[in-house]
Amino acid sequence: MPAKNDLREFLTTRRAKLTPQQAGLPVYGANRRVTGLRREEVALLAGISVEYYTRLERGSVGSVSDSVLDGIAHALQLDEAERDHLYRLVRTLSTPRSRQTPRRTPAKVRVRPAIQRILDQMPTPAYLRNGRFDVLAANDLGRALYSPLYEQAGAGAHPNSARYIFLDPGASDFFVDYDRAANDCVAFLRAEAGRDPYDKDLTDLIGELSTRSEDFRQRWAAHDVRYHRTGRKRFHHPLVGDLELDYEALELPGDPGQRINVYTAPPDSPSDEALRLLASWTLEQDQPATATRQNEAP
Repeated sequence: MPAKNDLREFLTTRRAKLTPQQAGLPVYGANRRVTGLRREEVALLAGISVEYYTRLERGSVGSVSDSVLDGIAHALQLDEAERDHLYRLVRTLSTPRSRQTPRRTPAKVRVRPAIQRILDQMPTPAYLRNGRFDVLAANDLGRALYSPLYEQAGAGAHPNSARYIFLDPGASDFFVDYDRAANDCVAFLRAEAGRDPYDKDLTDLIGELSTRSEDFRQRWAAHDVRYHRTGRKRFHHPLVGDLELDYEALELPGDPGQRINVYTAPPDSPSDEALRLLASWTLEQDQPATATRQNEAP
């Protein structure tokens, strides 16, 4: 989608979500045709003219100042992720077209040996992924936890959480809160697309999911954006049953676009016991392979 359309749809959907009452504005008359804010109401709250706001919403950003964007963000009650997304969309539109060329970013799939060692030394499930949800590396317990993703991807391929969620029927069983997982996935991809709109690999993934999944298309059209830095997820694992795990996302400044996701369970909880069982099963699976390698050694 062209950047102007992205900006227009983003601002339009944010206006539609905010009622005058929520914005602290009086409502006159009973013939209001929209439940959300009108352009003139956003302009009033932002302290700019209706004509200026209308041009901005249509993608004519020119040299808009940060103070104007801050005013719009305040008027629409944008959260941190939405505010950052607005700024990125505007910066994209103000970038000369000569610099707006699709590009691939091979560094985003590189796994440094030090990162793999960190993963391997973690006692809890952990994996490394990039902004398009490719699982680039994991420790043994992380691979065991996300074994359905690895099964879908097949040997030699990077599992991709977005493909699994929207293209594998088993995802709705694996993710207990499937609707939330799907919304979070799309919102993160939308934010990532705003951060790097000319990443061809990301654009190809979004195009693939849009073509193959009506569910993805509908959620994508909402233009929601969200950061996923910490939270809780519930899984129904095919081997150990239900788990409720807390997760933390650790950004890697040395590898922009990559993050380590780490899962933990409260001590002595049912989920902790399930993780211990999964770790024991993983160790049992690894022992025959280790013995085979030792027997084959000269």
